[in-house]
This record gives sequence, structure tokens and C-alpha cells, in this order.
Amino acid sequence: MYDSLRMQSVQSPIIPVVGELIRSNPDTISLGQGVAYYGPPPQAVEAIRRFLADPENHKYKLVQGIPELLEIIEQKLEEENGLSPDGSRIVVTAGANMGFVNAILAITDPGDEIILQLPYYFNHEMAVTIADCKAVCVPTDDDYQLQPEVISAAITDRTRAIVTISPNNPTGAVYSESDLRQVNEICRRNGIYHISDEAYEYFTYDGAEHFSPGSIAGAAGHTISLFSLSKAYGFASWRIGWMVIPEHLFMPVRKIQDTILICPPVISQWAAVGAMEAGCQYCTDKQQMTAEIRRIVLDELADIADLVTVPRADGAFYFLLRVHKDSDPMELVRRLIKEHKVAVIPGMTFGMEDKCYLRVAYGALHKDTAAEGIGRFVRGLKQILAI
Repeated sequence: MYDSLRMQSVQSPIIPVVGELIRSNPDTISLGQGVAYYGPPPQAVEAIRRFLADPENHKYKLVQGIPELLEIIEQKLEEENGLSPDGSRIVVTAGANMGFVNAILAITDPGDEIILQLPYYFNHEMAVTIADCKAVCVPTDDDYQLQPEVISAAITDRTRAIVTISPNNPTGAVYSESDLRQVNEICRRNGIYHISDEAYEYFTYDGAEHFSPGSIAGAAGHTISLFSLSKAYGFASWRIGWMVIPEHLFMPVRKIQDTILICPPVISQWAAVGAMEAGCQYCTDKQQMTAEIRRIVLDELADIADLVTVPRADGAFYFLLRVHKDSDPMELVRRLIKEHKVAVIPGMTFGMEDKCYLRVAYGALHKDTAAEGIGRFVRGLKQILAI
């Protein structure tokens, strides 16, 4: 039977591969998958009663989301992000990943180009490939910060969008407002879109501040903003996010979403209403523990400064480490799991193939487990790289 050549060119997700290694090596502590250590607020579960109280909720609902959720999202965007609904539409999606796929399918034709920052989030690169488009990867600087002049030079007549993720997965970098404004202006000037992934908006540390490019005056017509409840509200399996899109993209996005999903799961949407009624204070309270774990990780990594470089990471819950020794990153991952019972993610899945990189994720663990996990990682690297 014939297999799609397009799909053969899409990389296989690394998370399940590492997950299988973890399952094969019991008692492994995972510093791999990027999820929060906590679940949703109790208001999310309580809101399901509202879903169950109305038999009509068992039927299809609006493609773009239920009015109750759209209303609370609009209020949140205005109060927290400075995004006005004027000239834009909100579409609830099954997570920010679906929002990204919606966006790529709505704005491209086969052969078009999307500019990604290197290292990229692997699902973004995969989505671009699935759409029969080309990911043009632009390097960030040594601290994984944007290089607007390099981005601008990469634009061709096939470029349809520039993608930024801030706070960033996989690096933890938080892009400056000035750089994001500059990228947004580059998009406006060239008649292309700025896709801004803001799934980690609440996860910032040491005085870093999140900025939404969609709040820039005049940006509504060329900015696509992606948000998610998965991280900050402990909502990963509920699959609820949303996109803020220019008005003229509303019909294309509705066509795509109606074909793939019809509507986001209504029970999850009602749970999302409850979660957002709890408000961002729930997220910031939980983040205090994440910040403490981050400090533990940084202190442990300082002990192997001769083996790895730890670029500045003021956001999300990741560090993308540069290993000084020329090693096979996947082999390092295998040995760390099998010999030291700790798992991380190899950098080549984020497009970093020139040298050895490892992504450490610390958001999923409680303090004691995180301390034990990063301790195993540090001891394991010392032993493996000393050979």
C-alpha cells in the first residue's frame, strides 16, 4: 500500500520515544515532557455541573466556541494582554497546537514558507511540513534571543508568516518587547503574518515580563495570537486553547476547524469557563513552587559548568543546555535513562543538529522529586562525559 511521501518527511515526535524508554526502565524520573505539576482549579470541575444540567450540551455547539467561554476569554485578553477585540475574532481550539495548524492551513498554499526561530518547537515544524510548506529556520543568538535583522533577511516572496514563541519552548527564553515589536513591524511592512505563541505567558521569572504583540496599535490585521490553558491552568488533557485572528481569517479558520473538529469538546469548554473564573491568581500561586524548583535546578547545574552551558532562561519551565563535549544526544539520553534513571529530551528534535543539546523540563515535578531528578542528571553527565 502507498504511504504519503509528505508524511514520511515529517519527523516522528520524540516524546513518545523517550516515554517508551522510561516505561522500560522503572523508577526513572522524567525531566522530559513539558507539563505542569498541578491540575486545574476546583472551579473547573464544579463548572461541569453546568454542562450536565443542560441536555442541549450533548449536541454540537458553535465551531468557534461557546459564548460563555468566548466572553470570559475576551475579558481576559483586554485586561491582561491589552488585546482589543476590534478587528479580531476569537476561536476556541483543542489546544494551542490546533490553533497553529489552523493558522498554517488558513494562510498558506503548498510550497509557501514559514519562518521559525531555531531552536524551534517541534510540533510547529511538523505542522508546516504536513501543510506541504517549507520551514525556514533562523538562528537565535547565544542566549536564544531573536535576531530581527536575520529574520528580515530570510523573507522571500513565498514567506507567509514569522513565528515567535515567548516565553519559549524549548529554551525558556523570554523575548523583549522591543524585539517583538520589531518583528511585528517587519511582518506589517512585508504583508505577512506574525504568529505569536503565548502558551507560557504566566511563566516568567527574575523580573522578566511577557508581552503580547497583538496589543500593538494597528497589529490586528496581521497578527495571529495563540493561547492555551494546558500549562498555566494544569489543563493539558482537557485540550482547550484559543486563537486571536484577523477578522478576514475567520471564515477560513471556521472551515478548517469544522472539518477537523466541528467544535472543541463542550465539556472541556465548560471546565475552561470555571478555570478562568478562578482567574490568573490560581496560576501565579502555583508558579511560586515552579520558581523554587527552577532555583534548585539552576543551583545543581552550576556544579557542571565545565560540562554544559546554561543560557539565560527567564520563562516557561525549560533549559536547553549546550553540552561541551561532542556527543550523540540521543545516545546520551538513552544512557541517562538506562544507567542513571533520569530522562531529558535531545536537542535535535528542536532542529539543533550541529552540536549536542539537551532540554531539561522542570515544571512537572514536585520539589523533592525535582531535586532528586536533577541530581541524577548532574551525576550521570559527570560520569558519562568523563569517559
